[in-house]
Amino acid sequence: MAWFYLVIAGLFEVGFTTSLKLSNNFSVGKWTGAFFVCISLSFYFLNVATRSIPMGTAYAVWTGIGAVGTAIIGMIFFDEPTYFARVFFLVLLIGSIIGLKFVS
Repeated sequence: MAWFYLVIAGLFEVGFTTSLKLSNNFSVGKWTGAFFVCISLSFYFLNVATRSIPMGTAYAVWTGIGAVGTAIIGMIFFDEPTYFARVFFLVLLIGSIIGLKFVS
């Protein structure tokens, strides 16, 4: 169950980074609100997950999910570059996240 909470925390991290972008420096109210809700839930679920998962592993997975998810959102919705090397290294990062799950 801790890994489930960790994945949820990572998804909320994607939510808060995306909301941060859309808030336009906290000038758009609904996205500013979404940012604070997502960041609060992300840290809450990270905290719950670290009760069972070592902090170093949890943090690496949490930031990895956030980094990959945010990069994918950027490529799909914000016209960020999608070239082979970038996608290749994101796939390596996903592999690293999965590897941490298997060795923990």
